[in-house]
Amino acid sequence: MALWFETKIRYDRMQENGAVKKVNEPYLVDALTFTDAEARIIEKITPFISGEFSVSAVKKTKISEIFFDESDYADKFYMVKVNFITLDERSGKEKKSASFILVQAGDFENALGRFKDGMKGTMADYQIASITETPIMDVYPYEYDTPEKSESQAGL
Repeated sequence: MALWFETKIRYDRMQENGAVKKVNEPYLVDALTFTDAEARIIEKITPFISGEFSVSAVKKTKISEIFFDESDYADKFYMVKVNFITLDERSGKEKKSASFILVQAGDFENALGRFKDGMKGTMADYQIASITETPIMDVYPYEYDTPEKSESQAGL
């Protein structure tokens, strides 16, 4: 299971009018530790930012799953809070447990549709508690080294 960290990158961005503005942008990184998350975001973001930047924050998230959409239109990330409904056998009462799922989509309607597609085949009963647009700029899943990849990098 992935462990997602929200990292914030602080840097000077050139505005369209030529002014320079300090920005603090959030990115999501799949990592093992806080240190690993910081190292991975620095590695991923360096080619895209000219000049100096710093990692201003690293924090764990409660995201349990991410539904990606590779289309060019899907440029936003939406947080879906889902309540999974179970029945307590002793008391007979319904119990709700919240989960957070990040959905990549172009707009709210597509986020809802993408979420429903991702939940197809789920046997558990659930209710959507909320869907909100997030400020997350990009998501970097963990890239596992395969034996083929390692051999080609070693020049074998």
